[in-house]
Amino acid sequence: MHLVQKSATILSLCLFFQPSQGAEKGSPVTFSKDIAPIIFESCTTCHRPGQIGPFSLTDYKTVKRRAKQIVEVTEERIMPPWHADPGDVVFSNDRSLTPQQISLFADWVAAGSPEGDPSETPPLPEFHGDWQIGKPDQIATMVEPFTIPAEGRDIYRHFVIPLNLDQDTWVKGAEFLPGDPEVVHHILYFLDTTGKAREYDAEDTKPGFGMSKSNAGFRYIGGWDVGTQPSELPYGLRWLIPKGSDLVVQIHYHPSGKETTDQSSVGFHFSDEPTSRPWSIIQIPPRFGELQGIDIAAGDKEHIEKATFIIPEDCEAFAVNGHAHYLAKRMELTATFPDGSTRCLLRTTRWDFRWQEDYTFEEPVKLPAGTRLDVLISYDNSASNPNNPTIPPVGVRWGPSTTDEMGSITLAAMFDTQDQKMATHEALRIFLVNQLIDRLMEGKFGGRNKQMVQVRKLLQALDLNQDSQLSPSERIPAIDFIRNSDFMKRFGAIGFD
Repeated sequence: MHLVQKSATILSLCLFFQPSQGAEKGSPVTFSKDIAPIIFESCTTCHRPGQIGPFSLTDYKTVKRRAKQIVEVTEERIMPPWHADPGDVVFSNDRSLTPQQISLFADWVAAGSPEGDPSETPPLPEFHGDWQIGKPDQIATMVEPFTIPAEGRDIYRHFVIPLNLDQDTWVKGAEFLPGDPEVVHHILYFLDTTGKAREYDAEDTKPGFGMSKSNAGFRYIGGWDVGTQPSELPYGLRWLIPKGSDLVVQIHYHPSGKETTDQSSVGFHFSDEPTSRPWSIIQIPPRFGELQGIDIAAGDKEHIEKATFIIPEDCEAFAVNGHAHYLAKRMELTATFPDGSTRCLLRTTRWDFRWQEDYTFEEPVKLPAGTRLDVLISYDNSASNPNNPTIPPVGVRWGPSTTDEMGSITLAAMFDTQDQKMATHEALRIFLVNQLIDRLMEGKFGGRNKQMVQVRKLLQALDLNQDSQLSPSERIPAIDFIRNSDFMKRFGAIGFD
């Protein structure tokens, strides 16, 4: 759904781990026997040289130096970074600590943080250089470094990376490696088989090209946000990279206070087998809420945005994530099944823009056709919100910068047939078209863009009773016109085609 600036007081405990059983009853808690297994499994992946952790946790000395801090952030549940509330589903990558594990750290510090017998200290995990899920089969790196100024507005930039594949290739996993984690906020992946991205790049004097060029003709294949745990796709699922494709990486940069350069990479893990099933994403509302009509008044402490989508085909959801900016404070996704029963698929009451997570279901959740998905996102634009980037608060609308807002929840789902997948994509497009109609009728989208003005006039002509909104019957020709024109191309792909 971003590696932002991390305070040295924050621990990035990055991998899931086996719950510690704690010290044997009556025996002292030691680093070697009790603490090291948790630290090495849960912390060292990020807290080692060259990674995002602001300090290393690789041996007794480095851990003892931070012992009290570890107790503080674990007792306050700041770390490990996990923001999904306990609920109706179990997540396989849940890295939250149990009360027993939290007590184990506290007991160790209370005992003076003894090392114990060094021979009992387990070996450090084997790391594959900078890559967390193993050495990639292909590493795609930005052709040129890009300079990010010390200050100024956020930067969105596309970079074209030729993959030079001479045959269609199935991918079972991808991992993003930021060149400078301090400034890389989040990224989106696209594939271009047309050569258009190279043309855009050649026209720009700087590396890559800006947001004035549309990526609508490229095939969206995913993204990376702060907190994303890289892993291979489950259940034998795969991505397809057509031969001759160029990778287009859209990177969001956030200036850090000092001028720096970035030359990020993406590592691909190939598969000899095609995908076991068609799969895609269901994002509600689509396009991160671009047409949701977000308009948050200054001082509004509880601004609520809601969206509802009816799944047209049977599918099985296997992961979920949310995305918003600094003002968001809670998110909910609830499924109401055709029989009237409900299940909460995600609830987070401690949204943290600085650490955004992918939540993987321990078991796939069956979503029959007709299941209603309800999304609720709450925003706090008051001065009492410690995360508010603008004090005193100002009105905030949808936008790409971190001082703007957006919001959506995304399900990853697999289907039995390609037709089911494409029917779901079509339903999401209709969802987006209806939002576009609403915003144009309200005069809240498009501004003076000539094409937008023409479409708005058409919609107003279809409003036969002149009540400034289109009834279901009035919408039929409006939806048909927009769907059968090239107008929607500007909004790009809906899911993984």
